[in-house]
Amino acid sequence: MTDNDNDNDSDTSLSSTVMDSPMGPLTLVASNAGLRAVLWPKDDPGRVPLGEMTETTDHPVLVAAVDQLSEYLAGDRQSFDLPLDPIGTDFQQAAWMALRAIPYGTTVSYGEQAAAMGDKRKARAVGAANGRNPISIIVPCHRVVGSDGSLTGFAGGLESKQWLLEHESKIAQPSEVEADLSQ
Repeated sequence: MTDNDNDNDSDTSLSSTVMDSPMGPLTLVASNAGLRAVLWPKDDPGRVPLGEMTETTDHPVLVAAVDQLSEYLAGDRQSFDLPLDPIGTDFQQAAWMALRAIPYGTTVSYGEQAAAMGDKRKARAVGAANGRNPISIIVPCHRVVGSDGSLTGFAGGLESKQWLLEHESKIAQPSEVEADLSQ
């Protein structure tokens, strides 16, 4: 991720494309530096301020992002290798970096994420930063749950969060047949 903490980078040209997913169409946005956003079908336009975008299908970052997200959604990819260019404060950037350390197929609480960042008392601030995560799925804020394991706020909606977590748990866990064969 970059250390860009501007709320609006008007000097950067943004490109976008839309891809289908089991949760509805996702809008991917890229700058020349990397992927800037993955937006949900009913995303609040104020959640990730972006400015003017040009729709395209040939931006190299967008092509790679569509390919890698498609592989992830098909169960063929567990991590992403893309240049990222999210815009946020230093604290938001730190929270988003901590999200990237959460292993595929697992969850942590907001308090556990805050503790991993150095201060378990900042769970609410971490929740607010996660809510502004512009690069959903790839920066996996869906892997953060309430302290009791409950699904809590998610820009794509709780149904999408549940779908992503179930998808990952199916892929990450060996089937009962495989487990029986290994004994």
